Amino acid sequence: MLTEVFFHAFIGGGLIGLGAFLLLLFNGRIAGVSGIAYTALATSGSRNHWRWYFIAGLIMGPLLAQPFGFTLPDTIVGAFDTTDSPLNNTLVMLLGGILVGFGTQLGSGCTSGHGICGISRLSSRSILATCIFMLSAFATVTLIKHGFGGI
Repeated sequence: MLTEVFFHAFIGGGLIGLGAFLLLLFNGRIAGVSGIAYTALATSGSRNHWRWYFIAGLIMGPLLAQPFGFTLPDTIVGAFDTTDSPLNNTLVMLLGGILVGFGTQLGSGCTSGHGICGISRLSSRSILATCIFMLSAFATVTLIKHGFGGI
């Protein structure tokens, strides 16, 4: 089981890196998902089509991988108390999504832009931003799991 998890993480990381490299090679753009999504929604025109293809690939990728033995999880195991109603879990995830959206605007980029592309380019700004992302994630998990008694 543990070997399978490492194998999937290794393959997934390699594919993410390959995708980011190919986007840079063929489009001259870094794979900052929040910027790609924002620009796709905020602008129109023929120069925008690749962004929609990129977003469609993010959505379709896991579905296309299922015939090869990869499965999607039924739930986020251990993330929330299973006795909570589905509405509470949905509201917590929506709130989390909104906070992430604000964070990507404040940080001038998301984890994909800073954490994958920025660090690989040795950008000091991206290295700092990724460290802040990770520290914030650690603090949030600690508060949710221990500070609030588990949401």
